[in-house]
Amino acid sequence: MLPENKEVIFQKLKKIISEQLNINKKLLLKETNFIKDLKADSLDIVEVFMAVEDIFKFKILDVDAKKLETIQDLIDYIYQKKKSI
Repeated sequence: MLPENKEVIFQKLKKIISEQLNINKKLLLKETNFIKDLKADSLDIVEVFMAVEDIFKFKILDVDAKKLETIQDLIDYIYQKKKSI
């Protein structure tokens, strides 16, 4: 089975992030930074990552989570994880 392409992942992430952080999906860009642009605190980010884990069916390692600052970072991470499954 082919991994989802990055645009499909982006659309799913916009839905997850908009629901978890109560933000309009139209405001979410690939370069959006979770902390600087969305003013997300650590609990917000954990909730987003937990929802991502549930939807995409894999665990985000703590060591990796610290490096995921933008939506694009998360898209690339999910893409690589799904590709390796």
